Order: sequence, then structure tokens, then C-alpha cells
Amino acid sequence: MTQPAPASSTLGRIARGNLCSGCGACAAIAPKAIDMQVSGAGFLRPRQTETLTPDQDHRIADACPGLGLQLSPGDRSEHMLWGPYISVYSGHATDATLRHQASSGGALSALLIHLLESGTVDRVLQTGADPDLPIGNRNVLNEAQAEVFASAGSRYAPSAPLAAIAPLLDTDLRIAFVGKPCDVAALRALARTDPRINQRFPYMLSFFCAGVPSLNGAREVLNRLDVTEQELSSFRYRGDGWPGFATATKANGEQARMSYADSWGGVLSRHVQFRCKICPDGTGTFADVVCADAWEADARGYPVFGERDGISLVMSRTEKGENLINAARSAGKLTVSQFDIDTLNTIQPGQRDKRRLTLSRLAALFITLRPRPAFRGFHLWKNARQASPSALAKNFLGTLKRIVTGKI
Repeated sequence: MTQPAPASSTLGRIARGNLCSGCGACAAIAPKAIDMQVSGAGFLRPRQTETLTPDQDHRIADACPGLGLQLSPGDRSEHMLWGPYISVYSGHATDATLRHQASSGGALSALLIHLLESGTVDRVLQTGADPDLPIGNRNVLNEAQAEVFASAGSRYAPSAPLAAIAPLLDTDLRIAFVGKPCDVAALRALARTDPRINQRFPYMLSFFCAGVPSLNGAREVLNRLDVTEQELSSFRYRGDGWPGFATATKANGEQARMSYADSWGGVLSRHVQFRCKICPDGTGTFADVVCADAWEADARGYPVFGERDGISLVMSRTEKGENLINAARSAGKLTVSQFDIDTLNTIQPGQRDKRRLTLSRLAALFITLRPRPAFRGFHLWKNARQASPSALAKNFLGTLKRIVTGKI
């Protein structure tokens, strides 16, 4: 009888703390020993099939965003809440169809198309819908505008783009990488020990992320729409307008849809994995460029989700990212104007509050001796002082309750 491979001590610690973000960095480091599988809870998790070498285990511990993030501003401007940056803009893709197709103003897709059409990169590695599981995702390597168009739009389901990079590292391709903030952070960490990373992936782009929902969240949306998975031919989480609708299309062409406020706010956000609830970096601080929704705010200062033409927030976090924005603008792919970074406090309240409340949630892990990530460079103490005592207490006690009741 074949004996199972000895379990990795690093993967074991991540699993005990439920700290996995599902990025796939471990599978990139040990592709013959680890693959990513959907868990019973509906998340992507590593499955170890062979013994890891000590070096592989060490590299996983160093790169895994579930175990920690270390951010350094260098000589860049730094905002205590929003992190290091060069410039902040709002704008949209000049292509009206792309602007409508994408989740916000299409700025991220416009940057990708510029990179391809200018010959700056050969491919784009990003996330697209899985044709075999319409509510799910797959990694796609795009090389044409039409393929980027097809991948435009947020996909609120698990994705592991780093699991796809191992075979690409031995090619001569120049590839733009698009992933969640934790994906980009892990890719930067991998570059510390593998010089091929920066050669193969000269541009790393991201987006504001409120967390990764389980596939079971999408199934709840389908249930509320009275659509079965067996009937489904395609599923959009957003896009086709701003903010767009969650849209289930049946094989017979019939459609059922739900507003963004109801699908994300009422369903999907309640299925977000635990690691995302203690993440201080939903804003892509390790990327060259990060994009988001530049929501309009109401009289109370909260985002308005009425349908209208999309507007993207576009933030350069490196000089390379700033040069890319300017090049896409000069090429006529993107239109942007300066944006006041402090306005983000009102139009991105979820990101604001998560950064301010991270420390209180980590404190609950600390006193219960749970494995917890180490975050450096995110000013967690300073940001916590900007939150109300009642909010800090509520989040501490809420996390503590989840630990005690086994709901993490």
C-alpha cells in the first residue's frame, strides 16, 4: 500500500488557522507535489500529493500571504490608510463597449489591452469564467483584445492564478499578471527567491478586493433567482453596466438577474473566507497599478449603486505603474483625471473600516493562541486609533465568538 506523503508543517499551520487565501503560491513552488482543489466549503485549497523538500517548505512559508505580509513604501508617498502610491486618478476606458462590459469603468482592461497592442507584453494572465462550471473561475492566458474583453468583469468566486505560473517561468514570454491583492503580494514574495518572476511578469496589476466568497455563495444567489446549476449556461457576477447585475443565463436563453446591492451585499459578502476578514490589504498595495470602483457618494457619504456609466479609480503604486497609465492615456485607451485620495474614505467605507479593525480581529486570535498572520508596514495601531471603541470591541468579540463556537 502506498503511504501518503508526509504533510508539510507549513501547510498544516495554515490549515489549522484557516489562513489560506487560495492564491496558489504553494502550487507554483511545488507543482508536482501540490495542486489546488475545491474544498467542501467551496474554496480553493492546496492538496499535497508528494513530499516537499525543506527548501520548498521554507519558500512556501516565506511567500504565503496567509502567514503574513511585509510592506515597505520606499521613497514613495504613503497614506496611512491607503498605502504607498505615486498618483491617484478616476476615469474610464475610451472604448464605450469595454467601459460597459467591465465591472466599473473598464480602466484595468484598457491597460491590459494597451500592454498587448503596444507589444510591451506578449500575454495577460488573468481570471475568466470556467465554461465547465459557470459560477466558477479558471486561469486564462490571453493574447488578444477580444480575449481581454471576454474576461472583463469581476468574478466573485475562488481563483488561484499563481497555480498557473510554474510552466510559464521556463518560457520567454513577457506576461502581465492580474490578480487579487494577496495574489500579487505572493508573486512579489516569490520574486525574492526566483529571479525569473520579474522577467516573466514585468507588470503586476490588481483591484480593490472585499474578500473571496465561497462557490456556495453563488449557489445561494442561483437559488434566490430560482435557477439550477443544471440549467445554467453562463453566469456574470457584475458588469454589463455599472455596477451591473448578477445575471444567470439558462441554456434556453432565459435570464434571471439580481442587483449588485442584493447579490454582493445580501448574499456573497456573507460567504467570504476567514483569511479575508483579517486582511489589511484589500487595496492592492503590492501592485504596479490597482483599480477599483470610484463610486459616487450620497449626502451621508456612502456609495450610491444606481446604474450609470462606469467610473474607475486608477492608482499607480510604482513608477512603472505610473508610466503605464500615462502611456495608455497617450495611446487613447484611457481617459483619467486627478482624484483626491482622501475622498476614498467615504466612497470605499468597507476598505476603510477593514484596515482600521484588523488589529482587533487579530487580537482575538492572539489571546486564543490561534495561528495568525504577521502584518508589517500597514500601520495597524495607528489605523485602529481611528476606529470607535465600540467598533473595535464589537469586532474583537465577534471574532472571539467565531473562534469559541468553531465557526472560523
